[in-house]
Amino acid sequence: MERHRAQPGTRPSTPQEAWACLEAGNIRFMAGERAHPHQDVQLRHRLANKQMPFAVFFGCADSRVAAEIIFDQGLGDLFVVRTAGHVIDSSVIGSIEFAVGMLDVHLVVVLGHDSCGAIKAAVTAVETGDMPTGYIRDIVERVTPSVLAARKRGETSTYEIEAEHVRNTAWLLASRSTVVADKLAAGTLAIVGATYRLREGQANIVESLGMTPPAPTMVDSAE
Repeated sequence: MERHRAQPGTRPSTPQEAWACLEAGNIRFMAGERAHPHQDVQLRHRLANKQMPFAVFFGCADSRVAAEIIFDQGLGDLFVVRTAGHVIDSSVIGSIEFAVGMLDVHLVVVLGHDSCGAIKAAVTAVETGDMPTGYIRDIVERVTPSVLAARKRGETSTYEIEAEHVRNTAWLLASRSTVVADKLAAGTLAIVGATYRLREGQANIVESLGMTPPAPTMVDSAE
């Protein structure tokens, strides 16, 4: 597994290089051979003055889905934005635009996962008509279109619905943000949508926007 070790001091400069680095990190994580890169004292001191992340992660706030661990990255590598059910609002888009526009990040990863509470709550709401109270209702309402779209195609499993929600989130980001859309059109940015298997530790690509050639889908061994 030595070929998957991170190369310290190098920052991926293209979407393809960024995803290759993340994929290698996920392989290390699955194998229990994490390199724990970029966590030394000297780097911490350098990062106090400037950050240069190479990827944005927009994912679910679930405590089991920490991108830096799953993809074996370190301090300053990832710009992470998380909400329950990875639902999009203006603050999410603004945060991602900051990373893409001001920090020159070339890859956005939308990361969902199995056993997602927001997905389960939205499925229950669709099936029973019962909606949760408080601001949780807003989350469920934002996830519900993905549930309905998946069911329209005959997809009913939680994994299929989550994959649809990841795809929907990726497309919403591309369509709602002019900053993101312009960089996608220029070929300097890509969006990868992936779902994460909690037990296996594996991330599987379900959507790829702006990646040339398209990012390969990781083999899903957990069906």
